[in-house]
Amino acid sequence: MTPVDWALLDKHTTGPLLRPGDDGFRASSAAFNERWAHRAPAAVLRAADTADVLRAVDWARDHGVPIVPRGGGHSYAGHSVNSGLVVDLRALDAITVDPGTGRVTVGGGVLTGALYAALRPHGLALPLGNGAGVGIAGLALGGGSAATSRRFGLTADTLRATTLATAAGEVLECDAERNADLYWACRGGGGGNFGINLDLTFQAVEAPAAATCVLLWEAVHAPGVLAAVQQLMLTAPEETSLRLGVARSGGRTLVSTVGLHLGSAAELRELLAPAFAAAPPLRAEIADRAFWDAMDHLKHETSGGAFAVRTHFATRPLPPGALDAALAHLAAAPPSGNTDGCGLALFGWGGAINRVDPAATAFVHRDARYLVSLDTSWLPGEDPAPHLDHLAGLDQLIAPHATGGAYLNFTDPDLRDWRDAYYGANYPRLVATKRRHDPDGLFAFPQSVGS
Repeated sequence: MTPVDWALLDKHTTGPLLRPGDDGFRASSAAFNERWAHRAPAAVLRAADTADVLRAVDWARDHGVPIVPRGGGHSYAGHSVNSGLVVDLRALDAITVDPGTGRVTVGGGVLTGALYAALRPHGLALPLGNGAGVGIAGLALGGGSAATSRRFGLTADTLRATTLATAAGEVLECDAERNADLYWACRGGGGGNFGINLDLTFQAVEAPAAATCVLLWEAVHAPGVLAAVQQLMLTAPEETSLRLGVARSGGRTLVSTVGLHLGSAAELRELLAPAFAAAPPLRAEIADRAFWDAMDHLKHETSGGAFAVRTHFATRPLPPGALDAALAHLAAAPPSGNTDGCGLALFGWGGAINRVDPAATAFVHRDARYLVSLDTSWLPGEDPAPHLDHLAGLDQLIAPHATGGAYLNFTDPDLRDWRDAYYGANYPRLVATKRRHDPDGLFAFPQSVGS
């Protein structure tokens, strides 16, 4: 077997090529989810510019070396790390805002927090996630759910164009008129499948007034609160987004409702009246905020450690019996040193998300009214088996009451029917696009399109 000529790649690229043991290697390659801490690539190229990315693609194709792009590196399944070459895109961090049109163009390595900061002076908003360190490319390419998505759509729905470095080493401009098949695939088809996204252009809107809420209840009130808040998620205006959670941590179970309302705190308090009527909260915070202050307030960074997530979509509330069984199951969770513990969350969907035809973008789940997320976590060194078994048991209680499907951005490496669960009826079209632009499968990873 011919040795891999890393020196040739290093010679023809501007950014540093890092090998195991080099300073910065781990920071550019370590998986965010420490479940995959054992994974490490043979090398990381910290691409300095577009030319570096294209040279890396050509070199990897010619040498038969697996290649994967890395933006924020937050893949739940560790897919931004492989055994070959990782292309770290963080230096592709330019952000251009046109206040007149609301068009925003970002480099493929831009992180959500940086984009927040760039939009704020212009009073513009995009439906972005709650984690400042998440890469905007990965978020958008997998769909992208945000607290504002019921009003403004998924992140992918605001994508107007992207520039793609293909497996052939070409640079393709993709939008509704040019390379429309790739443009379609990049709105929900998942990052790293069709090439390396060098930049992305989004349509922003004027940032509206906002209010936020955080409500907490003791577990004894769970049945009434869960029923009331699920119903609120169905009936609230699309300006209101609620996240309902049940979490077990430190031997205590709490029920929470965290929300954003694109309006006044007085309106939000009135909307939440059924939740207050179900049971008095242990804690209740409802406040008017400037839009970007609200976004800061809702930021949530997943704690360190190892974790797994199972997701479903639902069109109707989960029934009381299933939730009672889930509460009992959560109370019997295996102990862990991880403070996040385990839990169940329902994100309110609907509104603008549902107004897009399932075939109009690669993101197919357009009838969802709830995203149901089940999670477990543990610390490195702890045996993951009991935690994964507990998650599987929780899933068995909830899955029969969901409508199927799974959320690609909460990637689940243990999902057997992932092709149908992530993509549904859109999968054959995605495979055709993949074969057209990457016939030899240069961009491949577990659960990649066409694999």
